[in-house]
Amino acid sequence: MMKNVSKIFSGISSFHVFLLNSNQELFGCGYNSYNQLGLGESRKEETIPKLTKIQNIPKGKIIDIQCGRYNSIMLIENQNQNENPKRKLYSCGSSNNRFLGRNESNYEFTEIKSSLFENDDNILDFSCGYHHSLILTSNSKLIAFGSNSFGQLGTEDRIDDQSILIQIELPKLRFNEDISNYHISCGSFNSFIYYSSPSFSNLEEDLIKLFERKEFCDISFKTKNGEIIKAHKLILKYRLNQNENEIEKLQEIISKKSIKESNQIFEMIYSNNSNINPILYSEIKEIINSNEKIEETMKRIYLNEKENENENDFIIERKEKQYKFPKLILIMRSELYRGMFLSVTEDKSNKVTDYSELSNKSFQIFEYWIYSNQIKDEIQITQEIIQELERGIDYFQLNQTNPNLFDLLINKFNN
Repeated sequence: MMKNVSKIFSGISSFHVFLLNSNQELFGCGYNSYNQLGLGESRKEETIPKLTKIQNIPKGKIIDIQCGRYNSIMLIENQNQNENPKRKLYSCGSSNNRFLGRNESNYEFTEIKSSLFENDDNILDFSCGYHHSLILTSNSKLIAFGSNSFGQLGTEDRIDDQSILIQIELPKLRFNEDISNYHISCGSFNSFIYYSSPSFSNLEEDLIKLFERKEFCDISFKTKNGEIIKAHKLILKYRLNQNENEIEKLQEIISKKSIKESNQIFEMIYSNNSNINPILYSEIKEIINSNEKIEETMKRIYLNEKENENENDFIIERKEKQYKFPKLILIMRSELYRGMFLSVTEDKSNKVTDYSELSNKSFQIFEYWIYSNQIKDEIQITQEIIQELERGIDYFQLNQTNPNLFDLLINKFNN
């Protein structure tokens, strides 16, 4: 019955457990005295000793289940070909309403509804504690319900029964990062919200993630209805065919399109994904450099145009010599610069970093890798260079990158 188990769900203080197989069949066992297994009104046994199939599961893909002491909360993702996946929460369990996020008990998994959830809101993360639950949404809302007798909901009112959903003010985040990089965790009588650095993949994917970063947009396009769309000139420079007329051609195309079509065009340019709108893509494919990887394009531009004049350049100074790096590239490569440039509180003007500890050879390796994600073949790696760059990697906080510069150095050294 339980072949191909894909996930097991339990909780910090629960006496029940769920198992999910690859066919999206859900089974449960353990305490059911408060209907926390969601077996339905006909199954009121206090204990379910054997794995039992859970019937009447809401339609959609089960993403996660959190088990509290007296309740269970399930995250379901509904797939719709015409829209982005929508995630909803369902709960079952105790007749004590504070555990369910609504004013009535349920023997089966029933949707948690509230006016706090907007139409475009999606569930990013949730957690179920001993007597309370927290929900994080894509509209930067922290929503809570349950007991707050120990202040675990993050409000001053030490009420023991918060049966309806309430919104909690999020702590002031240091960096203006995507809310999806924050996570929540509920203990027995406390709660945590924490930031998890995004895992870097490759340069192309990181550029796509920066598609919405308006503070680095430095070129404007006007649609046929006069709306203004701002874009990253640097990314366009890397993505288009390197012809001086390509941006003018793009402006001509945008001037004949609606705001929706224009956004789709830019999304295809940034992501190189023609499936977004094949008809529109046919109009822009002549000006897009679709065959060359973004790393290769950036490396070629770097080798040909080291003195890149750009208002978003950042200066690194070494022994009275200045090196210019585009801020966007440093943001993608380094947590140090990501925090420096995207900080809400810090000065965002061009700063100068004096980093003279690296030898010329080590800095050349660093500079080339920043653009290309590679190490030049002809570079000979020594143990001294590895030790130098290991300190540099720590200084620049480059540990999140993939492939990691240190791994590349070690592999090349071993070879």
